[in-house]
Amino acid sequence: MMLARVADSLFWIGRYVERAEHVARLADVMLTATLDRTETANQVARIALSAVGETNEDQVASPFDAARGLTLDRLNDGSVITSLSRARENARQVRDQITSETWERLNLVHLRLAGAQSTKAFGDGSSAFLHEVIADLHLFKGAADATMSHGEGWRFLLLGVHLERAQLIGRLLEVCFGRTGERLDHAALTAVLRMSCALEPYLRVYTADVRAASILEFLLLNAEFPRSIRFSTDQIEAHLSRLSRQAEAEHVGPERLAGRLKARLQYADMSEIEREGSHTFLEAVLAECGAIHRGVYEAFVAYPLEMRLPA
Repeated sequence: MMLARVADSLFWIGRYVERAEHVARLADVMLTATLDRTETANQVARIALSAVGETNEDQVASPFDAARGLTLDRLNDGSVITSLSRARENARQVRDQITSETWERLNLVHLRLAGAQSTKAFGDGSSAFLHEVIADLHLFKGAADATMSHGEGWRFLLLGVHLERAQLIGRLLEVCFGRTGERLDHAALTAVLRMSCALEPYLRVYTADVRAASILEFLLLNAEFPRSIRFSTDQIEAHLSRLSRQAEAEHVGPERLAGRLKARLQYADMSEIEREGSHTFLEAVLAECGAIHRGVYEAFVAYPLEMRLPA
């Protein structure tokens, strides 16, 4: 069984890297939308900021400053630089558990954002800057998949990635289609797909028919798209199932919770979701993701010592 502190660090590396990529993409889509200078641009900015918990309306009026804050503000717990700094610190603590390729890729992208020239580079070409960050984080995940042994450490890393992804996409959908969601026009709906890195995969399924109900179904229930909540919960359940068997843990709470959430999404029906209200379903999914996170800590990180000592 892997040391609890090592499992904890790998789990949080996955979460922080996924968070950094998601926030960078939201900032990029927000900046792209502002080129049109329409009310839709303001709507897209509100969606992007609300999805990461920023509710200050003043930021909507200055999307460039808001995007720069989401990317480079060290005082913002949800910014890209903060997430990458925390991911790198966790990686430094478990340097012997990850490969040189994964460490180098994470270190390079962190240095790009932490460098003295980062603010100037962002100002000179914000979209290119964000695209490079996103591409580097894709390379980190690719390096982890291609060079790390697919054992416990890799599974904790991927568990963090997919749990974070499910929660981030869930919050985005809740903002757009939940209880307080606005009516979105075609351009705003397209921006939501871009925020989820889902535009082209969506169009292959639904062609050019961009509708709110179809987007909700695709990002919530599609079993093949890697950023849908269903795909992520399938991966969460698979990784937890293997980790619980490898650890021979008596505490299998997170595995049961993940299996229940997987079944909820696998057998969900869009007509029932729409009838009962999408906000109700999304709130339940997010609550179960939170319970899985707590269960992971109870089972693998903060467990009583006597649970792991031989009798």
